[in-house]
Amino acid sequence: MKEKPLIVLKDVAKYYSMGDEIVKAVDGLNIEIKQGDFIAIIGPSGSGKSTTMNLVGSLDLATRGAIYLHNINIEELHESDLAQIRGKTIGFVFQSFNLIPNLTAKENIMLPMIFQGIEKEIREARADELLELVGLTERAEHHPNQLSGGEQQRIAIARALSNDPEIILADEPTGNLDTKNGEIILNYLERLNKNGKTIILVTHDSNIAHKHARIIYHIKDGKLEKITKKIKDRWVIVPFKTNF
Repeated sequence: MKEKPLIVLKDVAKYYSMGDEIVKAVDGLNIEIKQGDFIAIIGPSGSGKSTTMNLVGSLDLATRGAIYLHNINIEELHESDLAQIRGKTIGFVFQSFNLIPNLTAKENIMLPMIFQGIEKEIREARADELLELVGLTERAEHHPNQLSGGEQQRIAIARALSNDPEIILADEPTGNLDTKNGEIILNYLERLNKNGKTIILVTHDSNIAHKHARIIYHIKDGKLEKITKKIKDRWVIVPFKTNF
């Protein structure tokens, strides 16, 4: 039996009105992602790659088309149900870290668990476990402004993992980091992928995508330009479907 995809985008479009002009940020994407994939979405600035991530992560709704997660069309869900999916199924890592400045590192990690109604004792134990995972146990009581950029991003990854999501969406996660810290973050994502997490990495950097991902979706002007896949250390162009 063919394995069902984890995420499917069917003819997905996102349009914005700018005065009298219609901006087609995403224009008819068809994407299929399986459980355990390490996907990169790449393209130049303004190509629609971050909009695509927001749609996949249910942070935004499509103007047209359908987005399926576990065979459920998330475009048809109420906001409360959508928030539950975001909280339990998807973890987010952003370029700007997005840590709450007046919370400690540990409190930032615990925050998503509060929204899921998890008891304090369990939240604290899980946060301690994640702090150890990212090697920052000794920074637990530090606030974001007391942490380096690399440390903040490691805390952001720990926070993304707090509810043990299946999917990690990382939007330019190394954009504010130097090369050394950027590589540390990407290696964390690789390790998570080897442990079964599905990784979707959005980047403008082709070198990063080719080094760490196994499948690359190339986006240009809101459209899927091509798909490349790593097969035995070689990148090959694979045909893609116009519909599923």
